[in-house]
Amino acid sequence: MAQQVFQLDREKFNCSICLDLLKDPVTIPCGHSYCMGCIKDCWDEENEKKKTQSCPQCRQSFTPRPVMVKNTMLAELVDELKKAGLQAASPDHCYAGPGDVACDFCTGMKLKAFKSCLMCMASYCEQHLQPHYNVALLKKHNLVEATSKLQENICSRHDEVMKIFCRTDQKSICYLCSMDDHKGHDTVSAAAERAERQTELGVSQQKIQQRIQDREKDVKVLQQRVEAINLSADEAVRDSEKIFTELVRLIEKRSSEVKQQIRSQQENEVSRVKELEKKLQQEVTELRRKDTELVKLSRTEDHLHFLNNYRSLSHLTESKDLPTIDIHPQCSFADVTAAVSKARDKLQAALNEEWTKISVAVTDVDVLPHQVEPKTRAEFLKYSCQITLDPNTANIRVSLCDRNRKATLMGVDQLYLDHPDRFIERWQVLSREGLTGRCYWEVKCSGTVHIAVTYKNISRTGSRVECGLGKNDKSWVLDCSSSGYKFIHNNISTSIPGPQSSRIGVYLDHRAGTLSYYSVTETMTLLHRVQTAFTQPLFPGFWFPQIFGSTAELCDLK
Repeated sequence: MAQQVFQLDREKFNCSICLDLLKDPVTIPCGHSYCMGCIKDCWDEENEKKKTQSCPQCRQSFTPRPVMVKNTMLAELVDELKKAGLQAASPDHCYAGPGDVACDFCTGMKLKAFKSCLMCMASYCEQHLQPHYNVALLKKHNLVEATSKLQENICSRHDEVMKIFCRTDQKSICYLCSMDDHKGHDTVSAAAERAERQTELGVSQQKIQQRIQDREKDVKVLQQRVEAINLSADEAVRDSEKIFTELVRLIEKRSSEVKQQIRSQQENEVSRVKELEKKLQQEVTELRRKDTELVKLSRTEDHLHFLNNYRSLSHLTESKDLPTIDIHPQCSFADVTAAVSKARDKLQAALNEEWTKISVAVTDVDVLPHQVEPKTRAEFLKYSCQITLDPNTANIRVSLCDRNRKATLMGVDQLYLDHPDRFIERWQVLSREGLTGRCYWEVKCSGTVHIAVTYKNISRTGSRVECGLGKNDKSWVLDCSSSGYKFIHNNISTSIPGPQSSRIGVYLDHRAGTLSYYSVTETMTLLHRVQTAFTQPLFPGFWFPQIFGSTAELCDLK
């Protein structure tokens, strides 16, 4: 009994600051008691704002600050309470805090509820729950774990407990509801419905558990595949780096050999030229000597001396071992440079050709199977994406409106600022968004429009092949006009049969390398499908031939 009294009056021994049993209790002049640490901290904080101290409860002020002395009688009483087990109460005797269900019968500071009664529509702490264990009538009540949702079991119209389930309307109702609004409906007791649903729940749980096991197996398999992908990718990176390193070394070796050959040939040719130059210099020296003697002979007055020496001095022997010197010699290694350049071009062409194969081989590595392309428009719409046109790419003859989702070819220039992304020669415009993954969008056409996708690095100026959509290997185009359809890629045009429609659907599966164009009427008719390996994000766009007033509008599919 003493313990029950302590439980009821415990709040009288709590500090009003920390809301816990007093620790080192002190009583201030107004008569209120606090923990010594709590009131000290409170007054220290208060002293920073003003020079007086006040009681947190009655607000009586004290000047000067009172000297605090431990209240020994209160301290002994609190110790007794602690020994009685109030301080170390079980979780069921803990006070309800934010988010807890409070006992509906506790007064003052409420304890946490232990159980809720679906008959009484109230929640009880362990102490106030005792009658439900002891009173025969209350023993029949339905007790559940403490819940704050008891009000959901009360009929909002009749303020009665809902004990009936209406199968017709699939909702819980009270007895009065079954007599009026739900009269004639298929109704059963909530307990009976619960029993039937409980059986179904067991079956559902078994299915869920089986699916959990299946999914856990799938997760384990996927984890093993991820590990295998990582190992294989690391090995491929190492091997490819080794191969490319060998290729670089081979090129460096060939470069060194060519350099050595050039230097060796240079040395040989220079040596030959130097040797010939030496012989020519020797001959020039001999000729100069003979010329001097001839001059001297021409001046002698001794006729016999002149005649005796003339023949030997005037005779010139031919230099049989000296080659003829060309005035315009081909003493250049330009042919070597040309040959190296030709080899470089061939190697670059071969690498470009092989690079496509390498890129396809990389993208073909796919652990998960490709998803099947949608069949119906509803299935396509699951992959619909929001696309807007980029004004910075629009040619000055292309006007944008409707939130930059509609483009029109105009007969006059538009007022656009200069921008490096703007198309100069071609009447074209691209989207802001680069697309990867699986995407679907629809275009409403009027006049003649080329519906395109392209890599962003397509040229903005230059020749028709460089910047024209569909005229190079960076872009893919469906030409839509009143005369029919054409597909254009890399400057190759192919006529396409198909039903005429003002609405064209475009489906992209970037990973699978699939680009499909559909004529959208009451059904989806495939016009053309591209199968390739996309190496960059794709940007939708339009190209307008010379038919002013032609429009292309990105349809709102949301």
